[in-house]
Amino acid sequence: MKNIAVILSGCGVYDGSEIHEAVLTLLAIEQAGAKYRCFAPNIQQHHVINHLTGEVMVDEQRNVLVESARIARGDVEDLSEFYLDEFDALIVPGGFGAAKNLSDFAINGENFSVNAQVLEVCQAFVKAGKPAGYMCIAPAMIPLIYGDNAQATIGHDIGVAESLMNVGLAHKDCAVDDIIVDSRHKLVSTPAYMLATTLTEASLGINKLVRKVISLIG
Repeated sequence: MKNIAVILSGCGVYDGSEIHEAVLTLLAIEQAGAKYRCFAPNIQQHHVINHLTGEVMVDEQRNVLVESARIARGDVEDLSEFYLDEFDALIVPGGFGAAKNLSDFAINGENFSVNAQVLEVCQAFVKAGKPAGYMCIAPAMIPLIYGDNAQATIGHDIGVAESLMNVGLAHKDCAVDDIIVDSRHKLVSTPAYMLATTLTEASLGINKLVRKVISLIG
């Protein structure tokens, strides 16, 4: 049975993993006959957002690993305990945690960086020639992981796409129910909630991404 590593970035669309995307990803992996293990870096979130009001909770701090455990029903591992040989592929759901915790793209724009531990794990899949899937805003990390001219999508947000093209991404516009496949890198991406307005819409692209990633496993 194929084993997929899933990297989470907290719990909640505005400061962590997009919960619907994460759960749909785990469901799609199971339904495709594969299994998964969830990981997250043991770091503090950039900040905490009140998801009812959208306001920053200035006096509160949360841990990315602890918050990710909410999605994984406690079954999540510290990214420092990751071993590449145990996995066939990688999938990274979106949510602003990918751009605030796994990287700082949401804060620093084109001058962003990827968390060193996250970068090392993601690049390990590249070096091993193992497939990976990134969704929603998570493809923002791809230029720093794969280098120049890797193909991916964040949908068709012109401003975000231009920023990512400026740092080397070969961005492709993509509909919510479709995927972009960079065959050279065994890399798959889908817009998910960059465009989706319903669970059903999000699931269409996510299901395609999961199936394609699994099909690319050697």
